[in-house]
Amino acid sequence: MAARVEKSTFDIKLEKFDAIAKIKVIKEVRGFMDLGLKEAKDLVEKAPVVVKKQVTKEEAEQIAAKLKEVGAILVLE
Repeated sequence: MAARVEKSTFDIKLEKFDAIAKIKVIKEVRGFMDLGLKEAKDLVEKAPVVVKKQVTKEEAEQIAAKLKEVGAILVLE
């Protein structure tokens, strides 16, 4: 039996968000991605989309918690 290897990096995929939470989701994405307002808005509107790639488990969990808090639904891949 092969030993199970725990994943060390994750991609954060924004699945969808509540329409009323769109502005908050854009602000959060803008904050952790260092994007301009238009770039963050364009990225969020492409959902489902990977918003951040190859992050540590700790960073992924922090970002996921913030996004979920403002109404986003996401998946760590």
